[in-house]
Amino acid sequence: MSGKLKKIWHILTDRDKRFAVLAYHGFYKRMDDETYLKRLFKIRTGYNLNLDNPKTFNEKLQWLKLNDRNPLYTQLVDKYAVKEYVANLLGNEYIIPTYGVWEKFDDIDFSQLPNQFVLKCTHDSGGIVICKDKSKLDIQKAKKILDKALKIDFYLLGREWPYKNVKRRIIAEKYMGELSGDSLTDYKLMCFNGKVKCTFTCTDRNVPGGLKVTFFDNSWKKLPIERHYPSDSKKIEKPQQFEQMKSMAEILAKDIPFVRIDFYEVQGKVFFGEMTFYPGAGFEEFSKIEYDIELGNMIQLNR
Repeated sequence: MSGKLKKIWHILTDRDKRFAVLAYHGFYKRMDDETYLKRLFKIRTGYNLNLDNPKTFNEKLQWLKLNDRNPLYTQLVDKYAVKEYVANLLGNEYIIPTYGVWEKFDDIDFSQLPNQFVLKCTHDSGGIVICKDKSKLDIQKAKKILDKALKIDFYLLGREWPYKNVKRRIIAEKYMGELSGDSLTDYKLMCFNGKVKCTFTCTDRNVPGGLKVTFFDNSWKKLPIERHYPSDSKKIEKPQQFEQMKSMAEILAKDIPFVRIDFYEVQGKVFFGEMTFYPGAGFEEFSKIEYDIELGNMIQLNR
């Protein structure tokens, strides 16, 4: 039996792996959210989901999916619609410029776009095309990526309900990597009941060895917390405008039990990235359960 056949056989004969694979492909769309989440949570995290008395960070994210359904969240997870909301609260100067928005790929007029830009879907995570030189852009490959992303019901994957009614579109944004030497770092501020408690960075997305996720406290001291991905061994400098990022994040996070707010710093200037209510869909394991509990203690649920 070939390696590929062995892998398929292992999935077919393993109940949990079979469920996880079928869940990814939307086979359980008629299963109620609570049943689905309990089943997938155990598979992904290794422990049972307690919704009656949630204690860990991952458990509380699942509880919030089911119980904190503020209709505003649908706008806030929409990568296009959120820009107007943030601009009204913080100012338009913190928004990455948008070149256009379309309902389907074939509507894009590439002649109207600059030489460098980023295409992404408004409703998902990962449906992105980075163009550094328009003359070298593989249009058909870009179309394949974005057409596939447009078909994905992001709500069904992790039952992150704010995505259920997000209008699926493609937007073109300014490519910011050129201004930062192609080493754009995500600064992801974790806001618990309106207050920034810690931050993590995402580095090395496109280098051998893969993504690194590194946690810091509010004084930019590196924390031992690791969640799904290893932390970066090299030193990560505190952004020049870190205090400004924290102030801006707390304005956006007001009255929200938990939200992660992302920023970039380009040539000393802050730009808003996105808002995420359930990082990793609340399924990403920590290197130690103590970290899961520690972050969970920071979320005060309104029960």
